[in-house]
Amino acid sequence: MNLNLQHKNALVCGASRGLGAASAKELALLGANVTLLARNETRLQSTLATLDTNKGQTHDYVVADFSEGTGALEPKIAQLLARKNIHILINNTGGPKAGTMNTATSEAFLEAFQKHILISHALVQWLKPGMLEDKYGRIINIVSTSVRQPIKGLAVSNVTRGAMASWAKTLSNELAPTGITVNNILPGTTQTQRVDELLLSMQERYQLTPEQAKQQMLQAIPFNRFAEPEEVGSVVAFVASPAASYITGTSIPVDGGKIRSI
Repeated sequence: MNLNLQHKNALVCGASRGLGAASAKELALLGANVTLLARNETRLQSTLATLDTNKGQTHDYVVADFSEGTGALEPKIAQLLARKNIHILINNTGGPKAGTMNTATSEAFLEAFQKHILISHALVQWLKPGMLEDKYGRIINIVSTSVRQPIKGLAVSNVTRGAMASWAKTLSNELAPTGITVNNILPGTTQTQRVDELLLSMQERYQLTPEQAKQQMLQAIPFNRFAEPEEVGSVVAFVASPAASYITGTSIPVDGGKIRSI
């Protein structure tokens, strides 16, 4: 099985912590040169220091805030592409705030749409020429199990993630003749800061203790535990590898069996 990513360049969004950082680490272990992208430079520098360099990899980072829109991001990506083509794009950004559909505002939907779909779409347009030139392209979106099964209390996220999956499926069909693949990873409940925030929200909304909130969340997972970030990151790295060359247009759950339907 060819899992070798030496001489391949990856751009990982939301890479300062959580699933983005875990994915970056796994890509580096397979030999990729990794560019980290996030808004917090201090955390980017900390993550950068953890990336493997035993195969001669070189890693760097870009400081950018998706809430500033594509106009602010474009010159930073242009500077990156002036140095190298990007072959692997990991679209990943923090989920919208918890809340119900009845309390969701138009502004919340617009902000989520921009940070998830518009930014991802712009990144593909900017990076695609380099993928075509070097005849290697992997576009991987870290989304959510809500693509298949809506999650209670995450109304804006549910809608945005579903739109992201539809965008990816449409794009995969258009890019398939070029050999560029487009896939979604659907993480289940994973031990990250995002889960800590959701647990705190559950405690406040339903007047639960921390242990009660955790047990309520665990009840939905047949494995009866949260995923570790690297368990998701390893699937991201596999889909980015040459071994996954015939996989496109799919949404791959990494959820411990949380999704109830087949």
